[in-house]
Amino acid sequence: LSGESVHIVTVNEYLATREAEGPIGDIFRFLGLSVGLNIKTKSFQEKKDAYKCDILYSTNSELGFDYLRDNMEMELSNLLMKKEYSYAILDEVDSILIDEGRTPLIISNKTRQGINLYRDADRFAKTLKEQHYIVDLESKTIESTEEGIKKAEFFFQMDNLYDNKNYILLHCIKNALKAHFIFEKNKDYLVEKDQVLIIDHFTGRILHGRQFSDG
Repeated sequence: LSGESVHIVTVNEYLATREAEGPIGDIFRFLGLSVGLNIKTKSFQEKKDAYKCDILYSTNSELGFDYLRDNMEMELSNLLMKKEYSYAILDEVDSILIDEGRTPLIISNKTRQGINLYRDADRFAKTLKEQHYIVDLESKTIESTEEGIKKAEFFFQMDNLYDNKNYILLHCIKNALKAHFIFEKNKDYLVEKDQVLIIDHFTGRILHGRQFSDG
C-alpha cells in the first residue's frame, strides 16, 4: 500500500518458486504488482531484474550470497542489490534465524586446476596410515605429520612440499585428506545425481545450493 518493496524469504528454492510462479504470485500480478524470483539457477540479469520488483521471493542463503558478491564487486554496474528495501517477511523464521543461521555463507573462487591434480592427491591420500596425519574432529581440520610430509615429498618427487610453487598441490592434498578421513558419506554429505549435497550437522537437512569451499 505504501509503494515500498517487500522481500519474502523462504528456506528453500521449491517454496520460493511455488509462491512466485503459482496462484499467490498470480494474485499479486493481477493487482498490478511486479513479482520477482531469486534462486541460484537464475542468470545475473534475471536476478538483477528480480531485485527491482515490488515483491521478491528468495531463499535466505541466496540473499546472503548476493550481499557477499555485491561487497566483492568493484563496478557499480555489477551490483545486484542497488534498490533500498523496506520490509521482509520470513517464512519459517525459526529455521532461517536459528537452524540456517548456524551455517556460515562462504564465497570461494572457482579453481582452475585440472582434475588430474585432484586425482593425484586422492591417490596419495589412499596410501596414508594413521601415523601420517593428525585429525581434530571437533574443528574438522587435518594436518600432516612430519612422516606424512616426507611421504608426500617422496610420492610427488619433490624436495619441499611447502615451497611456494607447490601451494596448489598442498591445498589439493589437504582437501583429499578431509574427504578421506574427516567427512563421512550420508552424514556430512550425500551424492545424488552426480552432485555432492551438504548435510547440515544441526538439523540433518540437505543444504541445497551450498558447496564446500574451494574444492
